Amino acid sequence: MNLFARSGWRRAFLWIPPVLYAALIFHFSSESDPLPALTASVWDKAIHATQYAGLALLLCRALRGERLKWRASIVLAIVIASAYAASDEWHQLFVPGRNSDTLDWLADTVGAAIGSAAYTLIAAAIGFPP
Repeated sequence: MNLFARSGWRRAFLWIPPVLYAALIFHFSSESDPLPALTASVWDKAIHATQYAGLALLLCRALRGERLKWRASIVLAIVIASAYAASDEWHQLFVPGRNSDTLDWLADTVGAAIGSAAYTLIAAAIGFPP
């Protein structure tokens, strides 16, 4: 086993991307009107789904890197992303100019399912074993 595999570097390589991505979501959720040009021209549910597709894809990658089986990685990535989305909607209750919306959470969860599925397709295309 090489030094990378034995060290914390491997775990950092797996988990830093989804943690930074979640922090970025939190940052934009903390703003009253984030990216006004984008939100004025794109359906907000599509933005929600896209954000959480990215998060779930990164979570699925990290979980697979921890050697979880495919099914467990997919389900857990969706559950974690959906729970984070619920906490983000709750957080928005306290941000001036923002509100909490169950349909936003639903769009986030659908996006998470899409992101997990996308990761499995990408991984299969580049030859990761199931």
